[in-house]
Amino acid sequence: MSGWLESRITNELTLKRYKKFKKDKVAVISVWALMALFVLSLTAEWWANSKPHFMYYQGKFYAPILADYHPTEFNRDDIFVMDYRSLKLAEGDWAVWPVIQWGPLETNSSLDSYPAPPSKENIFGTDDSGRDVFARLLYGLRYTLAYAMGAWILSYILGCFIGANMGYWGGKLDLIGMRLVEVVQNTPVLFVTITLISIFAPGLPVLILITVTFGWTGISQYMRGQFLQLRNREYVEAARALGASHSRIILKHIMPNALTPIITFAPFTIASNVYYLSIMDYLGLGLRPPTPSWGELMSQAQKYFTTSEWLVWSSLGAVVLTLTLLINIGLAIRDAFDSKVV
Repeated sequence: MSGWLESRITNELTLKRYKKFKKDKVAVISVWALMALFVLSLTAEWWANSKPHFMYYQGKFYAPILADYHPTEFNRDDIFVMDYRSLKLAEGDWAVWPVIQWGPLETNSSLDSYPAPPSKENIFGTDDSGRDVFARLLYGLRYTLAYAMGAWILSYILGCFIGANMGYWGGKLDLIGMRLVEVVQNTPVLFVTITLISIFAPGLPVLILITVTFGWTGISQYMRGQFLQLRNREYVEAARALGASHSRIILKHIMPNALTPIITFAPFTIASNVYYLSIMDYLGLGLRPPTPSWGELMSQAQKYFTTSEWLVWSSLGAVVLTLTLLINIGLAIRDAFDSKVV
């Protein structure tokens, strides 16, 4: 994989940076681990679900994970949603179940009390509603990464656009833009967030929109500085002399040389977004229940701290592991882009 990627990199400086990053074994392991977690979150239904993947029942083949079947197909007319655990498999019948046979919203009604400690049925125990903790962690990772990546991409796009225009054009646009940046940076974000969440339903799109609204200023300042530094370089003047349009100069000649802050800050920004969502969910200002959430599990961990320690190490462990992987990657990228070393 790494050899193929090296063969596709044609820029000598980029190749040097990649080779330096690859020398950091901790960072490389962190990349693979984070990719594995990302894949697991996207395919969570295949690992934790209350439906079998595939089953053979009374001479017919079924794929419950891919299609919904009415209970009447299994001779059940007393329920509206099929409960596959209640099926009694005769000789010749079989079912392939996921590793965790619980969905993130499903309560284990066979337990006497909640939260319940880890067991064969619930390997990480259950929360205060009897829901499987491992399933909620796995599905919660999907929402966490969706928020962190979505807020990062949109805030960087907005920040790069505003910062690039301020730095390239300068003058009144730069003056007005910097005053706008100062206003946004001095806004009490937490109080505004609480107000907005009290007005709008706190769903994932709303949280991403709020984060982007206040999170674009940092990268815009760095991009402004890069464009102020690069706009008068010889290759930019040569492009102007050849009649290149402003958009071509910005996107083709300056932007590729101004990507350093975008790349080096990205892992740290994603890590801060993971932490921010966990804190918002912990305070009850994030995703609406019963959406799987790491912060909501942390809130339960604090509530049952002395009696349900599995809620503590499972929720905090998930957050710490994800942040550690992202920070390891970010430190290696920062070292690889260090001009003193390269």
